[in-house]
Amino acid sequence: MSKSVNILLSGGGTGGHIYPAISIANELKKRFKDAQFLFVGANNRMEMEKVPQAGYAIKGLWISGIQRKLTIDNLMFPVKLISSCWNAYKIIKSFKPSVVIGTGGFASGPTLLVANWLKIPTLIQEQNSYPGITNKIAAKKTAKICVAYDGMETYFPADKIIKTGNPVRSDLLHVTNCREEAQAYFKLDANMKTLLVLGGSLGARAINKLVENNLELFVSNQIQVIWQTGKLYFEEYKKYDATKAVQTHAFINQMNFAYAAADFIISRAGASSISELCIVAKPTIFIPSPNVAEDHQTKNAKSIVDKNAALMVSEKNIENFENVFLSVIKDDTKQKDLSLKMKSLAQPNATNAIVNEIEKLIK
Repeated sequence: MSKSVNILLSGGGTGGHIYPAISIANELKKRFKDAQFLFVGANNRMEMEKVPQAGYAIKGLWISGIQRKLTIDNLMFPVKLISSCWNAYKIIKSFKPSVVIGTGGFASGPTLLVANWLKIPTLIQEQNSYPGITNKIAAKKTAKICVAYDGMETYFPADKIIKTGNPVRSDLLHVTNCREEAQAYFKLDANMKTLLVLGGSLGARAINKLVENNLELFVSNQIQVIWQTGKLYFEEYKKYDATKAVQTHAFINQMNFAYAAADFIISRAGASSISELCIVAKPTIFIPSPNVAEDHQTKNAKSIVDKNAALMVSEKNIENFENVFLSVIKDDTKQKDLSLKMKSLAQPNATNAIVNEIEKLIK
């Protein structure tokens, strides 16, 4: 299909908002050969780097979230919101989008609100089991809301909801075919099992401390570690790169190789991470972040754990980690069972399903 359209996408702050937006843009680009694309992000956030790396133009807004305590940033929030709405208005009037897509993050709020006010078709892609306040407000005027979890009619108008799952990077659909290449890329010992540790793009202090305290446990069980510390903590933990069978990374660019090389995974429970983990289907221990709205990462993780497809250790019960970890690595049958059940929850066609809805709005 070839049709000249302008497509505006907004999402960022974390990889969990950025990569779904990029995946959607990539699929739209295949269907609309002559389309023009523009992203809107928040100044000084990671989307301002990652989106251009993916080959798309992006404009930044002066916007940030509300902190849980009284700060200068909180006092400035009304000014930032007004500024961002005005700049979003100018971007939209200049770009003249056929459709506006929001995947979450600070900048998507003003962008969606202005697009709705201008009566431009909008679509929200909500990754989490508990949506943020921005999407709840924007949903009142948006045309379609693509979700990954059941029960979202609690937060959104039921007649707008379509359960599609979350977009994942297309290269993750074929990780089973590149294990040897992945092991060579990370310079791994093919005779050892590999643990992949993911704390998010910025990092997770609790997970990093856990890994530091259990390095001897991992190595003594002949397990090598690919440890994504996050950029906030890399300087603190990079000293362990010299440790036998341990390598640290601030950020992993070749996530398909990381997943392909892994035999076991420790991860936060962000919605996009869970969607990816269901695709790659490796035995996983979730350690949800307790510092998110309505503890939604725990709810995300429980949706998998309750189906016996993964395990979970909360930060407040972190002392249980060793027993849970050993229960997995010592039991081949359990590993296979977790993988099979995780795979059964995968939604590999999520990106296509979302883009089908966007295509209807464009038409």
